[in-house]
Amino acid sequence: MLSVFILPTLYVWVARETDVLPDPEAHFAGQLSGRRGRKPNQEDIKMTRKEICARIEEIGIMPSVRVNAADLALFAAETVYEAGIKVVEITNTVPNAVAVIGQLTKNYPGLIVGAGTVLDIETGKRCVDAGARFITSPGLIPDVLEFTLKNDLVAMPGALTPSEVIAAWKAGADFVKIFPCAQVGGDQYIRALKIPMPQIRLIASGGVNQLTAANFIFAGASSLGIGSELMPRKALVTRQDQWIHELARRFIEAVRNARIHMAGGDTD
Repeated sequence: MLSVFILPTLYVWVARETDVLPDPEAHFAGQLSGRRGRKPNQEDIKMTRKEICARIEEIGIMPSVRVNAADLALFAAETVYEAGIKVVEITNTVPNAVAVIGQLTKNYPGLIVGAGTVLDIETGKRCVDAGARFITSPGLIPDVLEFTLKNDLVAMPGALTPSEVIAAWKAGADFVKIFPCAQVGGDQYIRALKIPMPQIRLIASGGVNQLTAANFIFAGASSLGIGSELMPRKALVTRQDQWIHELARRFIEAVRNARIHMAGGDTD
């Protein structure tokens, strides 16, 4: 198979004292605009916070984009959207993450775009201004959670212990992201949390792959946070969208079949 690598052009610019430095987010937003040359989704979808929560739970998969280049993040989000997963988390470890969020919300109104790894209110404000519809963090950060709820966005704080899960829920979290799952027992840990707290919607994150996805749904997870198992770096770098489409199909099928089985139905 022939792989094509597109190397970015390097520009060197020396600033004078009187020069005004460009806004990096605006600069990269311009670079990202129309990068893949495809027609944006013109569907104008206005969703309430409650409707977004229902949609996230219905999809059951939360792609978490954590890469080292903005163009890779944009490609990853567009590709999972085309594969039928219409929700994505852009982590703030991605360079120029706010610009990526802004470009996605502009070009794909039908895609629920959220901001991940939000560790402070200032970052949260920039993400909200860019159009993020949900905010998530790897841990429970009370001021970020409060900010998210004040802006009527879907709140997904991270937590690990039962005390943190309860604290996040009592503070108003719509979902609680259990991270990292694999290191504390995987699907068995989710099951242990759901037995005494069935009313709290949990997102399992960390250690979810094709072999474990169904078990996390059986354990009671409302959604599965998935990163490189859905969007392998090699597939992103070499722009192999069909590879990602196939992985998406498998995860979608795993979630669907697990839910049908739990409801007492027959899978195909």
